[in-house]
Amino acid sequence: MAKTQDSFNKKEKEKNRRKKNQEKQERREQRKADKAAFGPKSFEDMISYVDENGNFSSTPPDPSKRKVIKAEDIILGVSPRDSAPEETTRQGRVKFFNEEKGYGFIIDSETKDSIFVHINNLSGPLRENDRVTFEVERGPKGLSAVNVKLVK
Repeated sequence: MAKTQDSFNKKEKEKNRRKKNQEKQERREQRKADKAAFGPKSFEDMISYVDENGNFSSTPPDPSKRKVIKAEDIILGVSPRDSAPEETTRQGRVKFFNEEKGYGFIIDSETKDSIFVHINNLSGPLRENDRVTFEVERGPKGLSAVNVKLVK
């Protein structure tokens, strides 16, 4: 009697392949069922409204709570600056200064900002913790102190 050509391993592989195909078919049918349940919505179902507090809701806002805004009250562009002159001279304390490299940082006494200072903008030698007066200019990398003078 002749022995069958299919080995145990071949039968197992065929069984696993059929099982995978069956699972794939079940997943495909499940996706179709989910799509039908959540299917295409009507336009009205997709609309959301914004209430008077800025929150999204599914119901239209109450017309009695509507605020009237006049077109004349809307300001386009930048709001006008105050005409009060800015104080150009500031005071601060030297946080760090490296004499070899020629730069340091000053802590502004009012805003507590750290402002860069270069040796070219000094009136005399500086050390750490010295009290100074200075003016601020906008440099290419941020604020920079100029006209730095030691306070005695």
